[in-house]
Amino acid sequence: MKTYSISEVAKELNLTAYTLRYYDKEGLMPFVERTSNGTRLFKESDIGALKVIECLKSTGMPIKEIKNFIDWCSDGDSTLQQRYDMFMERKACVEAQVEELKKTMELIEHKCLYYKTALEAGTEDIHKNNKIEISITN
Repeated sequence: MKTYSISEVAKELNLTAYTLRYYDKEGLMPFVERTSNGTRLFKESDIGALKVIECLKSTGMPIKEIKNFIDWCSDGDSTLQQRYDMFMERKACVEAQVEELKKTMELIEHKCLYYKTALEAGTEDIHKNNKIEISITN
């Protein structure tokens, strides 16, 4: 079975070795084996688990809650409902984030069109009657 060093895993996941050590210190990697001298040995399954951790982190989930999830995984089938509920909650959070990003993108697209039109006209005055832009002068 192939194993990976912390630096190889860090590179694969676009993280730092420091981040992985922090995750370990916070109890997010109880599954990672160590050599007799304490060097971490990562397996493919460990990298997969770290991808899930990174996914949860990207949703804004606190480390403490991710630790709960890791603990539930270690507890086995008795925690399937908690894990399912947690992912349903995360799904709802991400859906809300997507909606917010859509609104943000609409505004950005509007501003791109606004400035493209002003550039083509050579002036923002083209928009004065449209009341699109609030001028801020210093």
